[in-house]
Amino acid sequence: MIKKGIFYISIILIVAFLSSGFKPHNSPNSNGFTSLENKKLLYLFPSQNDIDYVTLKIPFKGLFFIGYKEAIAHKESQSNYGKINSLGYLGKYQFGIETLRAIGIKDSMAFLNNPTLQEKAFITLLSKNKYELKAYINYFEGKLVDGVKITESGILAAAHLGGTGSVKRFLNSNGEKKCKDDYGTSVRTYLRDFGGFETKRIKAVKNAQVK
Repeated sequence: MIKKGIFYISIILIVAFLSSGFKPHNSPNSNGFTSLENKKLLYLFPSQNDIDYVTLKIPFKGLFFIGYKEAIAHKESQSNYGKINSLGYLGKYQFGIETLRAIGIKDSMAFLNNPTLQEKAFITLLSKNKYELKAYINYFEGKLVDGVKITESGILAAAHLGGTGSVKRFLNSNGEKKCKDDYGTSVRTYLRDFGGFETKRIKAVKNAQVK
């Protein structure tokens, strides 16, 4: 009887020992959360709660080209494809009639009602301006002019604002000629605000035309 009791007790002890090996000891929660000493929870993405994503801005544009073109669009028109300003400039990126004709677009109303065409026009104008300003980009990039570090993206944005001639006058005068548009926005402002973005993949094309 005693031997039988010792046998059963031994079995119980062995089972208890083995099962204890499968119980986590101070293990962190595996549902995307990490426990802190004060018992509060710090969420780590991906989270299972939709509310954790409310304040995220997606896509993460940063200094990539998509961020560059959307920043210019917001400055020009608050990203409104249908906007016509008081001077007659059109669309999301605020093109003038003469600029549109220079890149092969003759129907301004068709342009205004075609977001895809507007996006193509923006890229085409960048290509055209990059070709016309490539010597200035090569010479001035990385230098300080009137307190502004000159970059390719800044030069192209300034050319979009005031044309390549305004950019050349500003840089040639070492910033002394304060070239501005009809609303008083300066080339210097665009050189500063849109500097440092990724525009290296924009091809420099002589007399670029929308296809």
